[in-house]
Amino acid sequence: MGLLRSLVLMLLLIWLPGLRAQPPNSARALDALLQDYAFRALVRPRTGTPYDGAVPLDLSGIKVAALRLRSGSLRRKGFDMYKEFGIPSGIIEQPYVERLVFVYQNLGNWTERYYPLPNYTYLTPILGFLAYNASNLSATNIPELDIRTSGDPISIEFSDVKSAPDGSIAKCVWFDLQGSPNFSNVRSGNECSTIEQGHFSIVVESVAPSPGPTATATPSGQKKKKKKNDSKMWIIVGSVIGGIVLLGVLSCLVVWVQKLKQRKKLQNMEKAADVGEALQMTSVGETKAPAAMVTRTQPTLENEYVP
Repeated sequence: MGLLRSLVLMLLLIWLPGLRAQPPNSARALDALLQDYAFRALVRPRTGTPYDGAVPLDLSGIKVAALRLRSGSLRRKGFDMYKEFGIPSGIIEQPYVERLVFVYQNLGNWTERYYPLPNYTYLTPILGFLAYNASNLSATNIPELDIRTSGDPISIEFSDVKSAPDGSIAKCVWFDLQGSPNFSNVRSGNECSTIEQGHFSIVVESVAPSPGPTATATPSGQKKKKKKNDSKMWIIVGSVIGGIVLLGVLSCLVVWVQKLKQRKKLQNMEKAADVGEALQMTSVGETKAPAAMVTRTQPTLENEYVP
């Protein structure tokens, strides 16, 4: 049974990490996870210095960073440029904290998965800008601070903006912490502004092609997404079923080995019983016959009992 327990433990070590490595299911769960990875970059941090964080391989393509600032200094001076964000003076946070951390996110190719926007096409990845209390840099799952500007807005200067199709007008989109989109005008072709934290991008309204007379098929993008999700589901299901089957085979193998050992032991015992104790041989004429060394009962003549 010790061998069986070792095999079960080995299977758990192989399959469970792969099952745990699935990306978060919601944008809010992703925010909590990225806050943790951003805070990990703050090892003996210097105030006012941005630190890039590292995300796991299953979130490859996402970038995070952390910037710790004093609340008083932030309110008086602001911060010139933190990645794509220009932070003006007059920032007020609720509740008040002595130090705060701005977590930066660039969702890259994960933008449409966590922030789907029907009838719109993204021209830039989603950029996140969230504020947290910096009193405990090892804390996880902490709520965001409520920050607002009392003067100039926070500016966002996007880089690598895709060209909008002819006749389309690019718009800034801001997602609040509840995931609701809000639209505004783009300035200078690549700049947006905000007075609150959240997630930001530049989008353009999609131009839907004219449907044919019998066009009832699902859009190709949805088909691909559904096919991709189905593929992931079958991979997980196949891994679990494969693990159960392998565990069952290994269990049968262990039981078979134990029965084989018991059968071999029984055969050895039967063989020893059949052989018994060997008798010594003696010669009677020209013939050899077994002979006992000692008789159990000495013979007695009947007349010895007559008085």
